Amino acid sequence: MIPQPLDAVIFDMDGLLLDTEVLYRTAIFAACASQGQEMVDHVHLSLIGTPKDLGDAKLMAHFGEAFDLDLYHVTCASHFDGLCRSAVPLRPGALELLTYLKNEGVPRGIATSTARAKAETQLRTAGIFDLVDVLVTRSDVDKGKPHPETFLRAAKTLQAHPLNCLALEDSHNGVRAAAAAGMATIMIPDLLAPTAEVMTLCVGVLPSLIDVRLRLETVRAASSR
Repeated sequence: MIPQPLDAVIFDMDGLLLDTEVLYRTAIFAACASQGQEMVDHVHLSLIGTPKDLGDAKLMAHFGEAFDLDLYHVTCASHFDGLCRSAVPLRPGALELLTYLKNEGVPRGIATSTARAKAETQLRTAGIFDLVDVLVTRSDVDKGKPHPETFLRAAKTLQAHPLNCLALEDSHNGVRAAAAAGMATIMIPDLLAPTAEVMTLCVGVLPSLIDVRLRLETVRAASSR
């Protein structure tokens, strides 16, 4: 499950390190309601891990041409920023895993579909920006997830071979992107459950980042004997 040697661990951000997907859900539903539209769960779930351009296409297909995308994004951002103004919550085990990897000398990267300015702000507010060596955002690549470019750029910047990287994801598109990059991929589900297709792309599905740390500790202890 864990590549040996392990060159780097590359994380998704929202829903994986940051417990923000539930906050995005609240903001998305509120932004749609402000235009007299009702968001539904299956459309919302299809937006998770999806770059903005693809997400916009999904929204227009569902709500129709009268839906004001610009207003939606402004309203959604306002709601979300309000929810995150004082704190950005972490997923269980995120701080401990990042700290463990840093202490073990394992390089750490983030590959996210979020734009750079927002990603940096969220990571700083959450208090984990300085625990990450490399941040690759949607602003830094031509093609977002499920294309592998985000993960490949993170590996290249870390001077890590993709086959020796462990990728951690919570979304279907994220798993697809990491697997397409050739990385051993573990899914830690948040709002999305793993599908049969996603299961075939993963080397494992674990309940939390706590379990990832325990697995890494076990592997590294065995290798040092």
